[in-house]
Amino acid sequence: MKIRPETLNIAVGDECIAGTFLTPATEMPGVLFVHGWGGSQEQDLVRAREAAGLGCVCLTFDLRGHVATERQRETVTREDNLRDLLAAYDLFAARRGVDASAIAVVGSSYGGYLAAILTSLRPVSWLALRAPALYKDAGWDRPKRQCHVDPDLPAWRRRSVRWQDNRALGACAAFQGNVLIIESEHDDVIPHPVIENYVAAFGKARSLTSRTIEGADHGLSTESAQRAYTSLLLNWLTEMVVGARASAVAPHANARSVAAAVEATPAPGTE
Repeated sequence: MKIRPETLNIAVGDECIAGTFLTPATEMPGVLFVHGWGGSQEQDLVRAREAAGLGCVCLTFDLRGHVATERQRETVTREDNLRDLLAAYDLFAARRGVDASAIAVVGSSYGGYLAAILTSLRPVSWLALRAPALYKDAGWDRPKRQCHVDPDLPAWRRRSVRWQDNRALGACAAFQGNVLIIESEHDDVIPHPVIENYVAAFGKARSLTSRTIEGADHGLSTESAQRAYTSLLLNWLTEMVVGARASAVAPHANARSVAAAVEATPAPGTE
């Protein structure tokens, strides 16, 4: 969060002393949530409310092919859903009160896959991926449902995939922000090698945190798994957001001002 310094003089009788106001900027960090295939924004609202309590502006939305537009489920493509995400991001970043330089994106499963690609197209400071899906690049403009009829997909997801050979992993390789990856211990949809491929791709990330929810399946079908995910995500967001605010508050004095401050410091015993 940006801090705006304002110098002023404080009257003390007939004299003045110098002071500095430090005022928080009106913009707040933003958190954009992207649900998975077959899900909806409803699944993200609880965690969005929690993130809003940290002092963040949050946005959830429904990808095309879901809820009100479910009739498009058989025809919607990955390109269509990426355009949905880009439209949501652009609206969010332009909204009054959102700091466009401090946006986090939280994606689950298919939403994590799309969120990874988003980082190559829009600025993202923090990226949280829960059980991120991975798909072959081929068939990008075909209906997304066709990805699941590929008989080789389950076996392909258990292979080592280089970031040079996949669009989502390539975006991860270029990402230089902070990353959280959360895996479900008993995920029968996204096997562990997919998580390993994502982790290996983030070679330039500022920080990378990887966690596993013990006993959880892909959909986090138990209340304990849901609570564990919420706790992991909110603790990480707290660390990231509070850390960003602390950095903004820290002085950014140049060498001249530091030297002046040293010269003006009274010697021991002279106060």
